[in-house]
Amino acid sequence: MSHAMTVLVLQLAVLTLLATLMGHIFQKRLHLPRVLGELSAGMLAGPFLLGRLVLPGLHQPLFPFADAGVLPVSVELYGIAVVASIILLFLAGLETDLPTFMRFAGVGGTVGIVGVTVSFLFGAGSAVLFLPSVQTIMDPRALFLGTLSTATSVGITARILSERKKMSSPEGVTILAAAVLDDVIGIVLLAVVVALARVQNGGVDWSRVGLVAAKAFGFWIAATVIGILVAPLLVRGLKRMQSLEVIAGVAFALALLLAGLAETVGLAMIIGAYVMGLSLSPTDVADQIRERLHGLYAFLVPVFFAVMGLMVDFAALRGALVFGLIFSVVAIAGKVIGCGLPALALGFNLRGALRIGAGMLPRGEVTLIVAGIGLSSGVIGPDLFGVAVMTLLVSSIVAPPVLIASFNGGSGYRRAEKSAAGPAARQVQLTLPSLNAADFLRGRIVEAFRSEGFYVSRVDMNSRIYRIRQDDVHITLDQRGTVISLNTDGKNEQLVRLILLEELVELRDLIAGLQKMDESGPGGGGRLGDDLVGGLFD
Repeated sequence: MSHAMTVLVLQLAVLTLLATLMGHIFQKRLHLPRVLGELSAGMLAGPFLLGRLVLPGLHQPLFPFADAGVLPVSVELYGIAVVASIILLFLAGLETDLPTFMRFAGVGGTVGIVGVTVSFLFGAGSAVLFLPSVQTIMDPRALFLGTLSTATSVGITARILSERKKMSSPEGVTILAAAVLDDVIGIVLLAVVVALARVQNGGVDWSRVGLVAAKAFGFWIAATVIGILVAPLLVRGLKRMQSLEVIAGVAFALALLLAGLAETVGLAMIIGAYVMGLSLSPTDVADQIRERLHGLYAFLVPVFFAVMGLMVDFAALRGALVFGLIFSVVAIAGKVIGCGLPALALGFNLRGALRIGAGMLPRGEVTLIVAGIGLSSGVIGPDLFGVAVMTLLVSSIVAPPVLIASFNGGSGYRRAEKSAAGPAARQVQLTLPSLNAADFLRGRIVEAFRSEGFYVSRVDMNSRIYRIRQDDVHITLDQRGTVISLNTDGKNEQLVRLILLEELVELRDLIAGLQKMDESGPGGGGRLGDDLVGGLFD
């Protein structure tokens, strides 16, 4: 046990170091997505490259091959990666605007269904066209490749959407809604394919397939509805403890619980984690939870993508290089066409349709799970498993730069959107004489709202934008130079004006008191300055 833990700690040390450094280099030096650097770190450290080297005193490779040949990482390391994926999707749910998500849920559902259908036909059809041994689309290998092409790993997309503040954009919520439905349909489709591949006596146990479908869809719908209804009551009860650390800890524990329950019904854990985050997103503590879990996110999420890179088997890629490239292109085309065309028909322009198609491209752990089931059941061999790995690799490399480039430019939604604050939006603005005065007053305003029981969160450490929330009150504070603006809806405008007025009155009294003290010195001025200067020479 102690030896296994030593290996795990060393593995985490190497992966954290490489993922952090290469992520920084890719982002700052090469102007590429950080996630590509993290994936590359895993490939470099993996069992197929540097991981086969034996460290002094360890007596074994740091990243040895897995015995099963499916997941070339240890169970312990893969478990940490799973927890990281739960954190990633839980925070993605917290950042999602629930009203916008619900508004685009129908669009996302349509995009998901059409995307799965087109991707499946493209994947299975490519097997018939390019594999001589496959004669029909009902061949188990064609069915598995079709299922393989439907898989979507939303982790990479969620990371990019979060970094670009696009999680609650029409494209962002459509991608997330479609990806969730993709996973649910994919699980059901996988159950059908496994049943067909294991046909005995000419029959398929359709009752078992129906049970899998009912459990998957039932859990997803029930968890979402119950979560949205119960979350406000849960938060109200947790607030009585008067500890944001307790609230964040309980929320994360519930995300882990729901992720585990999702796994028990055949869904991916990330579905349960995302549903928990989405349920909590409308509450006034959502930003506070996100802030308190950011440290875990910053450490574990790069490890998750590095572990995904560890799984790239370069030896398997050589055996199916030509068909692997063909299948990768077909899989990309299936997602872009299958998800982009319905988006184009449902209110998005070409730019928005490309964003949605690119957002659905990445493959990850779902691809490996599907391929692993096919390999372990004997339906596909190591060559087609290599095709799955190549598809994961190509899509993971292609998707981030395409997705990032597609978000340059205007809106991707053709229909006019209402402002998030609604038609009664109000803005209260103050212009200060200097930047120092504006910084000082902004700090006073933030503390004033906190003293009134509001939760204040800084949106970005590189900007002076704050979200101020309490129950159903939503206020945004934005400082640009010497101008401070507070945006809210009409019913809360008087509250904002009252707090600002109180702060200005207190600030005026403070300045007057300082001036009075300063003017009370000998000769009628400079007492404060004289006292400070005099103290330097005492």
